[in-house]
Amino acid sequence: MALSWLAAACSAPTRLTDLGNLLRVLWEFLSLSLFSLGGGNTLLAEYHHLAVNQFCWLSDAQFADLYALAEAAPGPSSMLVGLLGLGAAWKEGVAWGLLSGYGAEAAILLPSTLLMVVACLSWRKLEHSPWRIAFERGMGPITLGILFAVGLKIVRTADTTRAGDLSVPGVIVSVIVCVLMLRTKISPLWFMAFAGLLGGLGMINR
Repeated sequence: MALSWLAAACSAPTRLTDLGNLLRVLWEFLSLSLFSLGGGNTLLAEYHHLAVNQFCWLSDAQFADLYALAEAAPGPSSMLVGLLGLGAAWKEGVAWGLLSGYGAEAAILLPSTLLMVVACLSWRKLEHSPWRIAFERGMGPITLGILFAVGLKIVRTADTTRAGDLSVPGVIVSVIVCVLMLRTKISPLWFMAFAGLLGGLGMINR
């Protein structure tokens, strides 16, 4: 249902039926793959820049919807990249959509996976090395900082209406959910269900 308007967010989106454009997009994801420290969500801000600002495939609201879909579905968070690739070329036909989706997903997973295999094979040899300890301690705050920035980015994106205005009810719900997530042990599934109900009733409009 969402795919019918995925590529309609910009007046001049990058056309992936041009092989040069497709290869350029795949190269972007290949390059990003090596920087996915802490998981695929650490690259969310860059995904947003590519899909909304650079290649003009989606609007802020559409990107937020795809992110919610990727997070709700079982599987890795990098599933978002496959959905972005699928949506970017969907209007060119199913074949192009699948080619772009699978290509983008493979591009974001392959380099980082190979790097992790190599790292795991050699990491144990450095078990007692001070370099390994220093690296692990240094990467912790960096990863947490990136994830915090990503959280702010997706909240700002999700709480912006399709007209580009700030959704006050959305901001209120986001703040309440953040506080409850930090202060209670309530399952996130309840928050998702409640927010979905508010959206279904039209109390949160995007």
